[in-house]
Amino acid sequence: MDKLLNYKTLFVTGIDTDAGKTYATAWLAGLMTRQGLSVATQKFIQTGCTGSSEDIEAHRRLCGTGALPEDLDGTTAPIIFSYPASAQLAARIDGREIDLGLADRSTEILSGRYDRVLIEGAGGLMVPVTDDLFCIDYIASRKLPAVLVTNGVLGSINHTVLSLEAISSRGIELAAVVYNTHFDSDATIAADTFGFISRYTASHFPESEVMKMPSIM
Repeated sequence: MDKLLNYKTLFVTGIDTDAGKTYATAWLAGLMTRQGLSVATQKFIQTGCTGSSEDIEAHRRLCGTGALPEDLDGTTAPIIFSYPASAQLAARIDGREIDLGLADRSTEILSGRYDRVLIEGAGGLMVPVTDDLFCIDYIASRKLPAVLVTNGVLGSINHTVLSLEAISSRGIELAAVVYNTHFDSDATIAADTFGFISRYTASHFPESEVMKMPSIM
C-alpha cells in the first residue's frame, strides 16, 4: 500500500465488467483516508443511470461517508447515460455525444481539491468508448497509472494476463493488481489463481504491488 500512497491520481480498471472495480475503488479510498489523506473518487463514464451515479453512491456507502460537494454538482460523475451498456452504445441510444473533456476537467478540479483522486473505469480495458477509442486508450493518452482488479473466478487467469499484456503494450504504468476475494467460491482455484497472478506480476511488473482485498471492508 505504501507505493500507492505516492500516486496523485489512479485509474481503477478490471479484467471484466463485474470484477469488483466499484468495491475496490471504495476499499482503496478507505485505506488512503485512514492514512490521513483526503480522497475523492470519480466515475469515468456511468451507464444505466439517470441523474446520479450509482457507483459513486456505492463508494460513499462503502466508505461510510456522506456525499461530497462534488457529487451534488456532478463533478465526480460528469458523463451519465441511461442505458446499461458500453458507453458507445448507451450514448447512441440517448442520442448524445461523449465529451471526454468533461471527464478531464472533473479530474483536474478534484485533483486541485483533494490529496488523491481514484477514477473508476467503465467495464474492462477494451470496452469501447467510441468506435475508435477504447477505455485503455483514455488511460494511456492521459498517462494515468492503473490499478487492475481481478478475482478467482474460473478463467480469470486468462483475462488477467491478457489485461496485463495490453497494459504493457500501451506503455501504461501498472501501480497495483488488486485481487478481489469476494468470488472465492472454490478454495483450490482461488489459491492457485492468486498465487499465479502474484508470481506473474512479480516477474513482469516487479515495481507493482499485488494486494488481496477482503470480501468485507
